[in-house]
Formats: sequence, C-alpha cells, structure tokens
Amino acid sequence: METAAVELQIPRQIQVLPTDDHVAAVKSKSRLSMLTCFHAGYFRISLSLCGQALLWKTLIEPTTDAHALRAVVRCLPSAAFLLLWSVAFLTLLALCLLYLVRCVLCFRSVRAEFAHHVGMNYIFAPWISWLLLLQSAPFLRPNTRGYLLLWWLFALPILALDVKVYGQWFTQGKKFLSMVANPTSQITVIGNLVGARAAAEMGWRESAVCMFSLGIAHYLVLFVTLYQRFLGSDSLPSMLRPVFFLFFAAPSMASLAWASISSSFDTCCKMLFFLSLFLFASLVCRPALFKRSMRRFSVAWWAYSFPLSVLALAATEYAQVVKGAVANVLMLILAVLSVVVTLLLMVFTAIRTGDLLPHDDPFILCSFDSNLH
Repeated sequence: METAAVELQIPRQIQVLPTDDHVAAVKSKSRLSMLTCFHAGYFRISLSLCGQALLWKTLIEPTTDAHALRAVVRCLPSAAFLLLWSVAFLTLLALCLLYLVRCVLCFRSVRAEFAHHVGMNYIFAPWISWLLLLQSAPFLRPNTRGYLLLWWLFALPILALDVKVYGQWFTQGKKFLSMVANPTSQITVIGNLVGARAAAEMGWRESAVCMFSLGIAHYLVLFVTLYQRFLGSDSLPSMLRPVFFLFFAAPSMASLAWASISSSFDTCCKMLFFLSLFLFASLVCRPALFKRSMRRFSVAWWAYSFPLSVLALAATEYAQVVKGAVANVLMLILAVLSVVVTLLLMVFTAIRTGDLLPHDDPFILCSFDSNLH
C-alpha cells in the first residue's frame, strides 16, 4: 500500500513542475502586462524634468538683475545644468521608445487611450516635452537650421492633434465639450503655447501668433466650461486630482509665450501672470482637495512639478521687468518650491518604483475594457 501511494504521488509532483515553455509564456505575459499598464500619462515625468531644465537655463542666463538667487545659480558649475538637461533628455527618449513599443504590441490599448477623455490629452505631452527640451538645449541656438527643423518636427504633431481634438469640440453635437472637459484638457492649450514660444524665440513671429491664437482662444472656452461644471460631465478619479495644478500652468505659459512674441513682459503678460498666481493660491488654500490622492504614491504626483516650474518661469520674467523686492521674493519662493518638489518626486520615484504601475489606474481600466470588446 505504501509503494502504491508513493507511485501515485510522483506523477502529481511532476505535473506541478513548470516547463520551459510555460516559464517563457509567463515572462512574455508579464512584459505585455507592463506595456498595458504603461500609458501617455507617464510623460508627466518628462514634462516636469524638461520644464525644470528650461527654468534652470533661464536663471543662469546673463541679466541686469543682481538678485541673490540668480547669483547663487550662476555660481553652480555648468555641469549641473548639463546633467539636468541630459537626465531630462534620456528620460524623455526612454519614455518615447517604450510608448512606441506599446503602439506596436498593444495597439488596442493605445486606441482606447485616444478615446479616453483624459488619456487623449496626454498624447500632447511628449511633443510638449521635446519643445521644452529644444528651448533649453545648451548647444543649439534658435537662429540655426537645426532648431527650425526640430521645431517643425515637434510642432506639426501638435497641430494635427489640434485638428482632431478641437474638431471634435465643434462637431460632436450639443454639450460635447461640457461632458468631456476636465483639467487635463488644458494640456492641449499648453502645447500650442509652448510651440508659439519656441517659434517666437527663432524669430518666426507669424507662426508664433498663429499657434498662440489657437491656444488662447480655446483656453477661454475651456476655462469657462471648467468653471461651469455642467451636470453629467466626466469627473476625475481622486488619484488624478494633482492635475488641477494645470489650471495655473496654462495662463503662466501664455504669459511666457506672449512675452516672447512681443519681446517684452508687457501688461497682457502681467495680467496672465496675476491670474496664474490667483489660481495657484486658490488651489494651495484647499489641501483637502488633494488629500485622497496623496495617500499612496503614483505617477500622478508628477503633475505638481511642471505647473510650478512654468509659474516660476513667469515669476522670473516678471521680476526681471519690475525689479522690486516683492517680485524678487516671489521669484525666489516659487523657484525654490519648484526645485524642491521636483527633487522630492525624483526621490519618491526612485524608492517607490513598485507603485509606478498600479492596477487601479483609470487608463488601465479603460484599455482593459477596450481589449475585452
């Protein structure tokens, strides 16, 4: 009887042992699952790093403003800025390559992302990141042919996406925009404004005015729509509430773009900057809005950094024109806050890599539903 029992147990033990084919299939499924979890929202990281690189480049540029912050930044070795720019470049390149692989292997998930009311807006993010990186490049001048070619390469996808997104707003029937509008919709506006600033930097004023007009016109419509909050509109999950900081990123970027077009930080730029400060103060005074999103680290936290960098950039331009104590203190506070938040996010990302691909991400649920159909 004991021998029979042993003979019966041996096949059972052999059956649970995984074969080489089974292990390979599990690994392949794991890689595919990672690509499904990855989405355009991860370009928040590149947006933040590229915005930070542009801020540092602005602070180290020669100026007549002898403010202490600029003096401290200029005392830092040039290798510090080159390191930051290189990290931003490599991060953006890695994200683009990973997303390209996702487009090839998980096309249904990408198609579902284009139909998602939040995911669609982040398709603009890689092109915005490249334009920011182009403006902060330490080795490429705006009056060179290479700068012009790269601007066309990064600006044309934004214009093509404009036709799709803004065309839907016009043609999809009554209250379509009021149903799909959310704070991330402002990324579509920011893309046009960043492109306008880059065009103005290389002297293409007409192209800059064209992109600025597209961005600012739709920003006015979007701003009013988001203020009204029609009943039945798609609300954001609590984990995505950090994107509310985009409310003051758009007017901040608009002030920078118009300053480059008009070659001065004039009254219009100051009005947009003051609007950004008001929206920033309104959000900071309501920490309960972000309480639930801060319970667990996620890539959505990176949405805090980019708007702060753009606001600090606008404050830098404002302080250079006004040259008053209040303006300089404001620039100091916002610049330091932007740097500290970016550094903290980099540290959290390094030590909490396991939380970068959560299974309850709204983008993943949308892609999963699409694959089922």
